[in-house]
Amino acid sequence: MTNKKLMEKLEEIESTLKKRLSEKDTTEIATKVVSRMVNVQTMQSWYEHVRESPIAESMDIESLDMTEEEEAIADAAKYMTLMNLFEEKEEYEKCAICKIKLSKINKILKRNE
Repeated sequence: MTNKKLMEKLEEIESTLKKRLSEKDTTEIATKVVSRMVNVQTMQSWYEHVRESPIAESMDIESLDMTEEEEAIADAAKYMTLMNLFEEKEEYEKCAICKIKLSKINKILKRNE
């Protein structure tokens, strides 16, 4: 369907509706549409606000339902990355903390073998 035919069809529908709907009906429909749009926008804002909360983040992590081994692997990746960053900045105290964490993680991984 071409744009011209589409526009003609829309105009035809519009003129049919104008014949059937009074100004009061049109206003009532418009009010309902706007009200629903506002509700949807409000719900979207609320959802975005809730998704940014610490509780939602905690629930997301829980919904991953990771095993102890999977959590240990994720933590190992985190601490290895941090250790590399701190090493580049020559923050060796922080590297030592990461190394201690990695040692604990390795014990967990060996236990799960």
